[in-house]
Amino acid sequence: MVTWVLRKILGSKNQRELKRLMPMVRQINEFDDQFKSLSDEDLRAKTAVWKAELAEIPELEDQWKKLDEILPEAFAVVKNAARRLKDRQNSFTVCDQPMTWDMVHFDVQLLGGIVLHRGRIAEMATGEGKTLVATLPLYLNALTGRGAHLVTVNDYLARRDAEWMGQLYDFLGLTVGCIEHDQEPDVRREQYAMDITYGTNSEFGFDYLRDNGMATTREQQVQRGYHYAIVDEVDSILIDEARTPLIISGPATISTHQYDKWKPLIEQLVRKQNMLCNRVASEAIEAFEKAEANPAKKAEFMAEGGLLMFRVKLGQPRNKQLLRMMEDPEKRRAIDKAELSFFQDTRKEEVFALKEELFFTIDEKSNEADLSEQGRVFLNPDDPNAFVLPDLINEFTEIDLDPALSPEEKDKRKGDRQQHCDAQAERIHNISQLLRAYCLFEKDVQYVIEENKVVIVDEFTGRKMPGRRWSDGLHQAVEAKEGVQIDRETQTLATITIQNYFRLYQRLAGMTGTAETEAAEFHDIYKLDVNMIPTNRPVARTDHNDRIYKTRREKYNSVINEIRDCHNKQQPVLVGTVSVEASELLSRMLKREKIPHNVLNAKFHMQEAEIVQRAGQPGTVTISTNMAGRGTDIKLGPGVADRGGLMVIGTERHEARRIDRQLRGRCARQGDPGASRFYVSFEDDLMRNFGAADRMTRIMERFGLEEGQELEHRWLNK
Repeated sequence: MVTWVLRKILGSKNQRELKRLMPMVRQINEFDDQFKSLSDEDLRAKTAVWKAELAEIPELEDQWKKLDEILPEAFAVVKNAARRLKDRQNSFTVCDQPMTWDMVHFDVQLLGGIVLHRGRIAEMATGEGKTLVATLPLYLNALTGRGAHLVTVNDYLARRDAEWMGQLYDFLGLTVGCIEHDQEPDVRREQYAMDITYGTNSEFGFDYLRDNGMATTREQQVQRGYHYAIVDEVDSILIDEARTPLIISGPATISTHQYDKWKPLIEQLVRKQNMLCNRVASEAIEAFEKAEANPAKKAEFMAEGGLLMFRVKLGQPRNKQLLRMMEDPEKRRAIDKAELSFFQDTRKEEVFALKEELFFTIDEKSNEADLSEQGRVFLNPDDPNAFVLPDLINEFTEIDLDPALSPEEKDKRKGDRQQHCDAQAERIHNISQLLRAYCLFEKDVQYVIEENKVVIVDEFTGRKMPGRRWSDGLHQAVEAKEGVQIDRETQTLATITIQNYFRLYQRLAGMTGTAETEAAEFHDIYKLDVNMIPTNRPVARTDHNDRIYKTRREKYNSVINEIRDCHNKQQPVLVGTVSVEASELLSRMLKREKIPHNVLNAKFHMQEAEIVQRAGQPGTVTISTNMAGRGTDIKLGPGVADRGGLMVIGTERHEARRIDRQLRGRCARQGDPGASRFYVSFEDDLMRNFGAADRMTRIMERFGLEEGQELEHRWLNK
């Protein structure tokens, strides 16, 4: 209570910090008024003067003190240059699209620039112009001549921002470079030599690895130091990507995989499991029907049906009959009851026996598939020890203690046993990875096939990641499954995590629309504090309650109905999906309804700029994976504001709430109107895997909801 009262009187810590920076913002605006009378050459000359002064200061700490002194004046120079470009309606092309400069820094953007220069994270709502905010601290820190880097999440944004903001830097006499995929080392060296360099986190990281792990002379290195960097979409790069190591690998000297050999057997095994699960599901349906026909023994038959469906859930969690039965609250409760009863400590042996009735079990949460004894016998009927690794220590001891063997024979036998053990381990590993590839990795969800290759799709952005491969032979297993060329195994030559790479910088800053939820993690790991920058105009977005359905079919039908209603009144719609597969399903449904639309996913990313530019036009329908949730700005067409602005529809909740917030933030930029709504079903992976479905089903049953009816309340949005 005391804390609440003090916060009301004194404001939050964030508000107090921003209040302390306001005098500096007023100072910047005063300098800006003074500079209006200067000629272009006089304004540009200030850059040269400051660069010369800073070049005479040898120590970095002293240079930073000088930067703090000239900050108000330097920021005013940038703001004044932006106004001149706007007044002249400066035209140029960005990613082959014609553009006209129409931006001047607002006061809240100046606040954001000060926060970034001080090595903090600025949380700014979508559409508040983070790209323009970055020009202020980048210009200031580039004056040292040590280089300033801006890190983005993909090549398209890096190129777009370098070409777009390059107009401003060029006007002020600074050079700007962009690191792109497949550039030659000489070109990369030139880009790093520029005052300001844009690029993706992976390109910066891989250049570091090549410089420090593979270059043999200083002349072969391309980077020139780690002075100042701003990370755009900082939560995506420093948290979502932090667990993914950057690895430079080369082909292994020998290839020992046997994926081709085991593929036909694994295919047969998966088919047999599917047939077994379908048969068990049919038996469960019969048990449930008996329960309906025989009220006296209903509890007994429901328990029997629940047990049978639990078996199906262990062996095939996405079985269609299982998912259909989960729609019925009574049957779902019977299945959940059977599952809960088996996870008591006293029934561990029964669970083990239940699993042994299947060929393998699947655990979607831990992303694992585990062979049972029945499955092992099917794969190796003649060798009971095919999946047992020999005990080399005991075998080596027996060989050493055998007096009949000469030292040479002992060495030979040890070598043979070691070779046998390696072959056994390789076979077990190959079979395990193939099983995971068939049971847990879906085409057009986790990966796409392109030019006879398996290309991974990033689960957070929906973008393809060419050149990235799953480790431990999993990628080759997926290649074998899809019948494409199986590339040779690789060995790691150099590796670094994103986390460790960005710790190299003397000063690091970041900006995003969603950092507040991860503030503690940023502080603990990177020593970065978060400041929430207020919006320039009040946010006018309406966030509707989630609509929750029993089945995916009902959910998608409802989504199509809402799209049709918006399209009929010429309101633009952006539909967010979590996978390529879901976006293509919705596309087929819209084609059936004869609703024209654009699809933006990992398969069609080349048309990204064009599709995003049109997404705010009257009556436009755009289906997108999480791709459009990062760095892409959707401006409203004529008359759209009167129709309610852009409508954002999410077809599924993401595990990371930040991703949902990013999607919501696509609409209602700069005070524009807009609305958002998420649609959820109990068949969604998030609901199935994290156990919210049972409680919701009981609520739906209590209220007597029928087919196609949804559940909606603000309490359920969490």
